[in-house]
Amino acid sequence: QVQLVESGGGLVQAGGSLRLSCAASGIIFSFDAMGWYRQAPGKQRELVATITRSGSTNYADSVKGRFTISRDNAKNTVYLQMNSLKPEDTAVYYCNARHYSLINKWGQGTQVTVSS
Repeated sequence: QVQLVESGGGLVQAGGSLRLSCAASGIIFSFDAMGWYRQAPGKQRELVATITRSGSTNYADSVKGRFTISRDNAKNTVYLQMNSLKPEDTAVYYCNARHYSLINKWGQGTQVTVSS
């Protein structure tokens, strides 16, 4: 029943910004951890940023200082504010939500394309 729905992806010029949102439905609790991963063409899926229920964050080195992850526990929604976007940020961005070993869910992904 749990579903993750991403939104906010699109086409943006280098240096621009996008804000991704991921809303979880079908649950009555806040996930222990939520995060964003991305997969570029021909590459493996990689971690972008994660955030725990308590607000502890972790970022990939490639996005530190440019991306900010946040969450609204009451709404079971996680956000990714992406600033100073680069062409190398182009990828499908996937939302992830975990609740210890009980639940590990993925969204269907949202395309982010950054043109030079």
